[in-house]
Amino acid sequence: MSGWMVRTRAIYLRGRPTRDSIRPGDGCYTTYHGSLLPRHCGGEGPGMRGPCLRCRADLCRPQRLANVATFARRWIPRAFHALASVATLRTLRCLVWAAMLMLASSADAQTPAETAVESSSANIGETVSRDVHEIYAKGLGFLAQTQNERGTWPAGEGTGPGTTGLAVLAFLASGEDPNFGPHRDVIRKGLRHIIAGQSAVTGYISPSMYHHGFGMLALCEAYGVVDDSDLYSADESEARRSLAEATELAVRAALTAQKNNRRGGWRYAPNASDADTSVSGAVVMGLLAARNAGIEVPDESIDKAIDYFVSMTAEDGTVGYASVSEGGGESVARSSIVNLVLAIARRKDLPAYPSTLRYIVGNRDAQPTWPEYARYYQAQAYFQSDVAVWKQWNDRLVQQLKRDQKSDGSFDGDLGVTNSTSMSLLAIALNYRFLPIYER
Repeated sequence: MSGWMVRTRAIYLRGRPTRDSIRPGDGCYTTYHGSLLPRHCGGEGPGMRGPCLRCRADLCRPQRLANVATFARRWIPRAFHALASVATLRTLRCLVWAAMLMLASSADAQTPAETAVESSSANIGETVSRDVHEIYAKGLGFLAQTQNERGTWPAGEGTGPGTTGLAVLAFLASGEDPNFGPHRDVIRKGLRHIIAGQSAVTGYISPSMYHHGFGMLALCEAYGVVDDSDLYSADESEARRSLAEATELAVRAALTAQKNNRRGGWRYAPNASDADTSVSGAVVMGLLAARNAGIEVPDESIDKAIDYFVSMTAEDGTVGYASVSEGGGESVARSSIVNLVLAIARRKDLPAYPSTLRYIVGNRDAQPTWPEYARYYQAQAYFQSDVAVWKQWNDRLVQQLKRDQKSDGSFDGDLGVTNSTSMSLLAIALNYRFLPIYER
């Protein structure tokens, strides 16, 4: 069994509840090799065989077809990245792509209409424009050339594991195979730098919770796809943490920091008692990614964070920074954070969701402060809420980035050249849709 298959299986076989601990509202579970696995009847999870141990319901045939299509669209392209350099297999690869598209179309045609997304479809098989490919390739080229021996980048401002995490995410989001692709060493050096900046005792990724949040997000997204058996050299592997250990430690540190916070969010220091929506957004997205990867994140923690974000949201959809009274001004980035968190956490039922959606859609042509940072969250929020709005906004952004990109592939910005480049690339990475956190 290949490395990524082992890692993927490990994700779903770890940290699952026992049969006796399943409660109403926990979702649906089934057995697999003696273990309990989530089997969301609504199609939100990896739909295993067998009846649900709670509601005894089985998956309908259209949903099984949809699950097969999702698995094929996600994993077959990654497997073929390892074979792409063999010339004799190019024709076979094209044939497999065609078969995948036919399978996806067949499954979509038989899925009940009520399971369709409310706005517009966003299929993984959609064509990515030449402009996006060129912008992304040049940007990754710049990042690959400027990574230093420590595995990080000279960001100009705020250099550290958070900067490294954003750059690693940019490489992972492009769909390049992290184990056999051209940037495997860049990704591994970056992951080693993030882990090196983590406390082996507390799990805190210093120097701030900003860095912790983005570093944790990168670890979580790499956890399911990077074979860390060769993450370290042979003489240092025994003394280093694995991706699984580092990710679980990072989650533990975030949860501990939240328990000590009277607002239910996070601030720059892990022992802070106050919070702000920007740092909290970085951390909670990392926790949501950890939950997607199969790491236990208590519902209580996510609920507390959501309560905090809701308390910071005004009726007009603006979101305060450190206090709700700071709402009412320009709030594109913060409103996008709240809207995105509610979407990923499946809490679109809260009034804060439609109010922030109206605000960010109504201000999609605005020029926000810290534009690269705002676009990073805007892209994800638009994609999760309304694909038609995202497509229109994305087309304009691609043309703007094409004009703004420098000849070496970088982007200038207030966040430093590395952070500005990474976030600009991640703003258009939704065109690829390879990161699990990008899934709708």
